[in-house]
Amino acid sequence: MTTRPWNFAAGPSTLPLEVLQQAAADLCDWQGSGTSVMEMSHRGKHYSRIRDEAEADLRTLLAVPDDFEVLFMQGGASAQNALIPLNLIGRGGLGRADYVLSGHWARKSFNEAKRYGDIAVAATAESSVELDGRTYGSWCWMPAQDQWHVRPDAAYLHLCANETIGGVEQAVMPDMADLGAPDVPLVADMSSNILSRPIDFSRLGVVYAGAQKNAGPAGVTLVFVRKDLIGHAQPHCPSVFDYAPVAGAQSMFNTPPTFAIYMAGLVFKWLLKHGGVSAMDAASARKSRTLYDYLDGSALYENRIHPAVRSRMNVPFFLRDESLNATFLAESESAGLLALKGHKAVGGMRASLYNAMPLQGVQALIGFLQDFEARHG
Repeated sequence: MTTRPWNFAAGPSTLPLEVLQQAAADLCDWQGSGTSVMEMSHRGKHYSRIRDEAEADLRTLLAVPDDFEVLFMQGGASAQNALIPLNLIGRGGLGRADYVLSGHWARKSFNEAKRYGDIAVAATAESSVELDGRTYGSWCWMPAQDQWHVRPDAAYLHLCANETIGGVEQAVMPDMADLGAPDVPLVADMSSNILSRPIDFSRLGVVYAGAQKNAGPAGVTLVFVRKDLIGHAQPHCPSVFDYAPVAGAQSMFNTPPTFAIYMAGLVFKWLLKHGGVSAMDAASARKSRTLYDYLDGSALYENRIHPAVRSRMNVPFFLRDESLNATFLAESESAGLLALKGHKAVGGMRASLYNAMPLQGVQALIGFLQDFEARHG
């Protein structure tokens, strides 16, 4: 049992202790090479092995089909908000794309994409709604997929699979044929739930994910692109952000974020050692259900997200008496429960339950919640 504090940060987030210890051991001398990973040439034999193993392990973990390229890029998911339209919107001269607005990050992606073409809203949860006899505020619910409106001649449909701020998760990827747009590729931002559940790549054209939630430290972005969608970049797309040359150079068109890829590779090996994505999927369901069950039965705390779309990765909650917020945060930090303050856009509290957060951490949080409620409820 670790004596480290429990880190519930939304990202950069907690990493497995085994990974941190391995990185510490390798920091000055990677496996007897005489150099740190941070000092290696990205084209040398040692680093080539690190990169190749990272991609192979990632493909194994997610069962990535052969018709998808795996890219290690820079700039985070925010850069992909621009790179997706720059690479895809001109495909076939279409010039248009549709977006599902599920929260802050989907809205950010939409706003960026509007700079590059005809961008429309396919569905939005930006307004309040009455569901199941209760009012849910903006970004606290999701329209049913049979209410989405996708243009059949769109270059792609974009959605955010998990909203870290709002705590909404799109658990099932839609079948584009069911949406009346069988030829429209689906693009998913999976930054905050990548590697926590299996991915059905048959329903997807592009998946992208900043690593700093479930896959490693900040600095590298994972991009999975179906090969037929590569080679359609706009003429003004910078070469370093064009998927074609990046794929052709095995993500080494320019110097990649070598240390971040190395760290992600260690995380991939840790995941394989501990049962892979299927084990993380089961653990995520158990951890989140345990916390939601406690919150739902509490008189002091509440979760405001519709139960059908509650995130397993990010659990926002509020104290019904918000005058206790400062006391709650001070006492929880003293108890070794870190980074529970909610995002400034919504307030309240938030517990992020990524793969590296074990059930023991959730149980420790619930123990504190119970004690705090007993004293202040």
